[in-house]
Order: sequence, then C-alpha cells, then structure tokens
Amino acid sequence: MREASDAVEDIGWRYLLGELRTTVVVESLARGTEAALAAVTACGPDADRHLRLDLRAERVVLVLQNTESAQVTDVDTALAARVTQALAASGFTTDPEVGTPSARSLQLVEIAVDALDIPAVRPFWKALFAYIDEPERDGPTDALVDPLRQGPAIWFQQMDAPRPQRNRIHFDLCVPHDEARRRIAAGIEAGGRVTYDAEAPAFWVLADPEGNEVCITTWQGRQPD
Repeated sequence: MREASDAVEDIGWRYLLGELRTTVVVESLARGTEAALAAVTACGPDADRHLRLDLRAERVVLVLQNTESAQVTDVDTALAARVTQALAASGFTTDPEVGTPSARSLQLVEIAVDALDIPAVRPFWKALFAYIDEPERDGPTDALVDPLRQGPAIWFQQMDAPRPQRNRIHFDLCVPHDEARRRIAAGIEAGGRVTYDAEAPAFWVLADPEGNEVCITTWQGRQPD
C-alpha cells in the first residue's frame, strides 16, 4: 500500500481501498471526452482490465485497478504515470483535489453491517443489492461489491454480543491520507465528535449529535511500514 501510494502521490493520484484514483477537472463534456480518450489511449491494451472512469461535464474521475484481482499492481502504478503524462500533453491535470476549494476531494464510501452471524446475513444483502463477490474473495464473511462498481461496497463486522442500543449499520468513508484530518475537523465543527481514534490513521470513528457513526478511513496503518 505504501509503495503504491508513494509511487503516484506526486503525480496527482491517491491510493484508496485497493484502487488508484484521480480527478481531471474539465470545462465541458466534450473536453471530458477528450481526457477520457487520452487516458484510454495511454493505457493501450491494458485499458479494459485496469481502467475505469466516470465522465461528467465538469470532471472525469479515473480509477486504476487490476479487475481480475481487485488490487493495485505494478502495472497500475505504471499506467498512472503514463496517463498523467498523456493528459498533460493535452492540457489536462490529474489532481486529487485535496485541500482545494472544490466541493470535496476524492473519496469512497462503504457500508459496514455489524452482525453476530455474518454467513447468515450476508446472503440477504447480496440478494437485495444484486451485488457480487469480489474476485478471489468469495468466503462466507467477505465483503460484497456492486458489479458495475457504482454503489458502495458492503462489508461485515463481527460482533461478539448483541448491541440493540447501538446503530448496527455505519458508513465507512475512505479519503486520501492527506485529507483525513481536514475532513475530521469539518465533522467536529459541524457538531460531531471523535469517539475512537486508537487505530488511527487506519480509521477514526466519529458520531453525530445523536450517536450515529461514521468511520473516516485511510490506507495508512493497515500494514507494517
């Protein structure tokens, strides 16, 4: 994780939950299409197995990940450099929008479901959302993902005892590692509070004024440096 993050940070990409992501701000859908085409062309034959994109009139979000393993590989970090170089040649900039006046930085949302018997509840969520197993992660307690990669992933947190008094569904919001503290400060200023930070910077738990929880997560702190 650290190696992948370090490889792309200076060229405007960020590592988030097993993906490399960046934003390209554009002034029209036509320019966004140009940026998207430049990215696809730069990836060449690897585009279909590594590149995803979200094209809007104001920005293009680019995602690199090996779709067969749902992980970032050396190919993805190399592609990030090639895409950034190709976009720069066409007048575009790859930017995670961290600490900028934009509406928000890059981010990913997950839904976490607390459960006593994960194998018993997982099929319900899989069927209801029409989700699938991640590649090579099809165990009875593994996370579920949207096959179109549009909705948030759903993962399951093991409970050791019933907690009827506590909200048992919470959101996980993955942000760039250099955005987390700014986002936490914004949540506190808006009336929230930090309820757990012993495992930061992997994650912080924040609660709203009524106790509903959100985890702010980053890639950091999840493996030895």
